[in-house]
Amino acid sequence: MDLLSTIKNSNMEHFYPAGWNLKKIDECCSHGPEEVAVAQPFWNEGFRPVMCENADTFAMMMGHEIALTIKEAKDHGEKLALIFPVGPMGMYQWAVYFLKEWNVDCRHVTGFNMDEWSDEEGNTLDPKAKGSFQNAMMDAFYGPLGSLTVPENQRNFATKEFLPHYAEKIAEIKQAGGKLVTVYGIGRVFHIAFWEPHFAADYKDEAEWKQQTHRFGAKLHPLTIEQNALHSFKSRTTQVPAFANTIGPGLFLQSDKMIGGCDGTYSRGLIWQGMSFWVALRYGPDMWVPASFVPTLPGKLFYIKELGGPLEAECN
Repeated sequence: MDLLSTIKNSNMEHFYPAGWNLKKIDECCSHGPEEVAVAQPFWNEGFRPVMCENADTFAMMMGHEIALTIKEAKDHGEKLALIFPVGPMGMYQWAVYFLKEWNVDCRHVTGFNMDEWSDEEGNTLDPKAKGSFQNAMMDAFYGPLGSLTVPENQRNFATKEFLPHYAEKIAEIKQAGGKLVTVYGIGRVFHIAFWEPHFAADYKDEAEWKQQTHRFGAKLHPLTIEQNALHSFKSRTTQVPAFANTIGPGLFLQSDKMIGGCDGTYSRGLIWQGMSFWVALRYGPDMWVPASFVPTLPGKLFYIKELGGPLEAECN
């Protein structure tokens, strides 16, 4: 007895995105930790998962990868477009640490925050509000870098003012020989940024879906609201906006490299991101599962060991 056998006539029957294959999702989660690195036919040869023992090593290793990417671009005389998430966050203190240790400035970097809370019309949260992603980036990365930081006029946030120009700015950087690197987490509903799975219903096919660079006032899935209530709003669901501005696959699928992180563990064996991690690895490219495209691009997906499973019931 499980969800698959009891979902009919339940409150969950029409809750999940229509294009999800729940049986396939369950199959993705049936593998053990020794199978995490087994390459699938749709994986890019430059993609690999990187296991981290715990949250501390995760933050350090992912932060090192971000800092090293910035340093290598500097060493090669290249411009670098970096798409940044707010979640995960622990890696930023380490990225700052390494850049300061190496004395590498970020004048060659243009930053693009991938999303921001909004209302239905795309009007965003006050940038100084504690829950805003702009405020979080200032506190975690741009501010602590001090004199080495990304120039203010090269910081872009997902507002009505900046978001429509992301595509052209990134195109200019790439045309000048620069690279695009997307740093990301994976949501409970398998989103990248706030590009939700149910958006797939708005497009005639995958080709049209892949062209979408951004969306204002994106209607968030209830599971996304609850994920953020737990992780950003101290469980206070009433404080979480129901909409957000976000980049789309038309941007993140252009990445020359992706730096991903799954740190979704709590204490005493509780985890929330095991299913998201395994589905990203095994589902195969599908516009109803945005994170399923991650392995098709070069890059590293850092993950905390526990997320590799086995994902089996354990009463807590």
